[in-house]
Amino acid sequence: MLEVRRLILLRDLAVHGTVTAVAELHGVTPSAVSQQLRLLEEETRTPLLERAGRHVHLTAAGHRLTEDTERVLATLEQARIRLTADNENPAGPLRLGCFPSALVPLAAPLANALESAHPALRLHITEAEPEAAVRLLLQRRIDLAVVYRYTNLATPAYAGVETRTLRTDPLVAVLRRDHPAAHPEGSPVELGELTDTPWITAPTRSACGDAVLQACRAAGFTPRIRHTCTDFAAMIALAASTGHAVLVPRMATHQLPPTLITRPVTDHTLARTIEVVVRENTAHESAIAACLTALDTLAPSR
Repeated sequence: MLEVRRLILLRDLAVHGTVTAVAELHGVTPSAVSQQLRLLEEETRTPLLERAGRHVHLTAAGHRLTEDTERVLATLEQARIRLTADNENPAGPLRLGCFPSALVPLAAPLANALESAHPALRLHITEAEPEAAVRLLLQRRIDLAVVYRYTNLATPAYAGVETRTLRTDPLVAVLRRDHPAAHPEGSPVELGELTDTPWITAPTRSACGDAVLQACRAAGFTPRIRHTCTDFAAMIALAASTGHAVLVPRMATHQLPPTLITRPVTDHTLARTIEVVVRENTAHESAIAACLTALDTLAPSR
C-alpha cells in the first residue's frame, strides 16, 4: 500500500518544481522531503526522479504516478463528501482562500455569519491572491476561494474549478477634496479629466496596474505615475498625503480618511468580477454549500 502523504509530496514536486518549494509548502526541511521521496521510490520499486546535480525532475513513471495520485485524491474527496451528504448541520473545519481587499468587507462578516448559523463549523481563512488561491484549491489545501478577474483585461476563467459570480466591484477614483476633479462628489468622472494629474497605481504586470493603464490609454492618455505599490490602503494613504489621483476597487474604500472622496468612472469596463470557486463536484458538500449560501447573502450579484 502506497503512503498517500508521500504521493502528495511527489504531486507537489511536479507542480512546484523544487524540493525546497515543496518543503516550504509543507513546513518541513528539504532533507525530510527528499527522504520521503526516496522511501516512495523504494515502495514502488520504480525510479520516480531524475537527479542532475542539485536539480530533481520527475521521470515518465513519476509523472504517471502524479496523474494517478490526482485520481486517488479525487476519489477520497468524493468518499468524504458522500459521508456528509445527509448532514443537515455542517461541522468541522472549512478552509477559505481570500484576496486581501476582500478580507474586511467580505471574509470577516462571512466568518461571523457562519459562526452564528453553524456553531460546529470552523472557518479558517487564508489570505491569497487569486492564482495562489486557485493553486491551493486544486491541491486540496483549501475548500473554497474568493477570487477576482479584471473585466477590461479579458482574463480567462480559471480551469479545473466550478465558478460562481458574487458581484461586480467597479474601480472608483479616490481624490482629495481639494483636487480639481473631486467635484461634483458622487457623480461619474471621465478618466480624461485626470490627464494632467500625477497618479498612484499598482505596478505594471499586476492585474490592477495593467487594468488601470489599459483604461487610461483607451481614454487617450498615459498616466504620469508618481508612486507604485500593491497595497490599496497604502495607495489611499498616499492619495491623502500627496493629492495624487488613484483608481482602486470600491471594495477597498470602506474606510476613507475624511479628506478624500470617491467618484465612479464613466468607463464601466473598469471593474473586477468577484467570484467564488470550488473544486468540481464539491459545491453540494454540506459545509461548502453553507458557505456558498452565506456568500450569496453577503455579496449578491449585481
